[in-house]
Amino acid sequence: MKTIFKLALAAIAATALAGCSSTPETVAPVENRTTTTTVVTPDTGGTSTNGVNPTTGAAGSTMPSTTVVTSANTLRDPRSPLSRREIFYDYDSFTVRDEYKPLLEAHAAYLKQNRNARIKVEGNTDERGSREYNLALGQKRSESVKRVLTLLGVSESQIDTVSFGEEKPKNPTSSEAAYSENRRCDLAYAGE
Repeated sequence: MKTIFKLALAAIAATALAGCSSTPETVAPVENRTTTTTVVTPDTGGTSTNGVNPTTGAAGSTMPSTTVVTSANTLRDPRSPLSRREIFYDYDSFTVRDEYKPLLEAHAAYLKQNRNARIKVEGNTDERGSREYNLALGQKRSESVKRVLTLLGVSESQIDTVSFGEEKPKNPTSSEAAYSENRRCDLAYAGE
């Protein structure tokens, strides 16, 4: 009888310890790709590239070049890629889709040229899921954007991340279209 009691007690202790263990944090998968960045300087009007043919890109591949204008109104100019500030996600995902890589490359180029500039990445989710889960997912989304920017050469000290979870919906209705609009990260520059 004592052996059965000791075995039961050991099983309960093992179960309690297993329940307290944590799972390792998953890191958002990010592709590391090189691009061509064209810089237009306002004082000379000339362009300079980073040594790669701007029309063919690296190794002769055809890719669009990212243009960054370094004037004070660049961030607000609707023609500039820097005026685009939203990155949308698939349901229950924090992986940055390939379609947003050129946008993030433009923001990275701006931040690297302007070392005093700071950006806040605000992670958002749709209303499905618990409040805690959505706050965690929003944080993973903002961290995935930060990771892409740092891989592109931006200093971590220039990037702040925050999660609003489901608290700041872009579209407050309960439909698939609204959910798609709410699964996003917003980029906000300090001082704007």
